[in-house]
Amino acid sequence: MAKIKTLDDLIKMKDEVQSKIKLRENSDHPENLIQVKVGMATCGIASGAKETLKYFVEETERQAIDAVVTQTGCMGYCYAEPTVEVILPGKEPVVFGYVNNTKAQEIIDKYINKGELVDGIIPISFKTIDE
Repeated sequence: MAKIKTLDDLIKMKDEVQSKIKLRENSDHPENLIQVKVGMATCGIASGAKETLKYFVEETERQAIDAVVTQTGCMGYCYAEPTVEVILPGKEPVVFGYVNNTKAQEIIDKYINKGELVDGIIPISFKTIDE
């Protein structure tokens, strides 16, 4: 545990603890919140999903967006990693492919904040060549 030397240190620690408590409380009822799931299977991690996850966590917190950002396993879209599934309350899930920090910011600005669709959506009806 870090030593508290100043009032700013104490405030920072308080904010971090409150953030963790809020995340725990919100995860009990995720259907009422924006859900962001980042594919963190081996292929996702190799393609940069850790950085994408970190970006979504930090940016939703910075913008005070009530969202639960979590990692998930393989989504089956290895060709488009990193992949991110976003579920807005009352809406169907949307999966985005090739999500780097720039694309993540666009998803936050346009889709999450305004409800506007952005390029990079992987259609639900997607089928492989073999099907």
